[in-house]
Amino acid sequence: MNKEELLKRISIDTKICFGKPCILGTRIWVSLILDNIAAGISEEEILSAYPSLTKEDIRAALAYAAELTHDRYVSLVSESPHEIQA
Repeated sequence: MNKEELLKRISIDTKICFGKPCILGTRIWVSLILDNIAAGISEEEILSAYPSLTKEDIRAALAYAAELTHDRYVSLVSESPHEIQA
């Protein structure tokens, strides 16, 4: 499945979830999927918690996030990379 096909799985409708990007046909926010991935939740755990999702939906959420970062960014206040300790 190519990027264009994946992005067709994302729905933005002001009448659903206040217009937040969701997986088409669900009320599952793209940001919810991304937050889970960022928290280290496995794909299998996400799919188990949200049975209406598919692997392609998770890939669609990632593709959507990637699209957003091509030309835009959100400035985050954080420590300098040299100050971060592992």
